[in-house]
Amino acid sequence: MKFNLEKDLIFFDIEATGLNVIKDRIVQLAMIKFEPGKEEPTEWEMLINPGAVLISEEAYNVHGISAEMVANKPTFPQLAEKIFAFIGDADLAGYNSDRYDIPMLMEEFARAGIELNMNIRRSVDVQKIFYKMEPRTLSAAYRLYCNKHIENAHDALADVRATVEVLQGQIARYDGVDYMDGDGYTHPAPIKNDITALSAFTNDKRVVDATQRFKYNNKGEVIFNFGKYAGKNAAEILKNDKQYYSWILNKDFSAQVKQIVKNLVADKPI
Repeated sequence: MKFNLEKDLIFFDIEATGLNVIKDRIVQLAMIKFEPGKEEPTEWEMLINPGAVLISEEAYNVHGISAEMVANKPTFPQLAEKIFAFIGDADLAGYNSDRYDIPMLMEEFARAGIELNMNIRRSVDVQKIFYKMEPRTLSAAYRLYCNKHIENAHDALADVRATVEVLQGQIARYDGVDYMDGDGYTHPAPIKNDITALSAFTNDKRVVDATQRFKYNNKGEVIFNFGKYAGKNAAEILKNDKQYYSWILNKDFSAQVKQIVKNLVADKPI
C-alpha cells in the first residue's frame, strides 16, 4: 500500500543512553523517507557517539549498543547538518514518537544550534492509533475475551465480576500460546490456570516498591528509579548524602518508600 503524500514523510526511531529526553543522548538513529512520486523509500541508519554521557545498563539491555560500538563514531553535532538536510520539512512518524523520539531529537538539534521546527510539519504517532483503536479498558477486554458488554460499567461489583470473566477468558484463549517479549525472547505458554505463573508473568521482579521508585539492577542491588541518582546504588547514595535521605523522608513519598530508605541505611532487609 502506498501512502497518499502531499510532502515527504519520514519514519524514524532512535536508541539512546537512557529515557530522559533532556539529559540522555542518541546512540542510533534510523530513518526511512517516503517522497511523493518516488517509488522506493530512502533508508538511512547510523550509530552516534553520545560523548560524555554514558549508556545506562538498562538501555544497553534493551538495544545492545555498547560504548565500544560507538566510541569511534561521529557525535550528533558532527552529523546534525546532514541529518537536518535529510529531514528537510518532512512530516515525522514513529512509535511513541510524540513522547520520546521527537522531543529527544529536538533536544539534540538544539544542542547543535539547529531548531527542528515542529510548527511546519505534522507528526503521526503509530502507538496512539493502536491505543485509540484497540483501547486497553476493562470494557474493551470484556468484549474481546467474553464477547459481552458490561452492564452497569463502573459499578464496583459489576467491574469485579467482569474482571473474573476476563481472566477466565484469557486463560482459555492463551492456553498453549507462547509469548514473545519486546526484546525478541520467547516465553513458552506463560498463561495458564496457575496463580503463581500468572503473577510471575504480570509482575516485573526488578521493581522493589509499588510506586516504582526503586528497582533491582542485574547484580541484585537496589537502585534509584527516579531523580538525579537514577540508576545509582541506593544504599550507597543514601548513606553518603544525608540531605537527600532526609529529603525523601520529608517529602510526599509512599510509606513503603520511606521504610525502604530507612532499611537501606540501616542495612536491614527490604
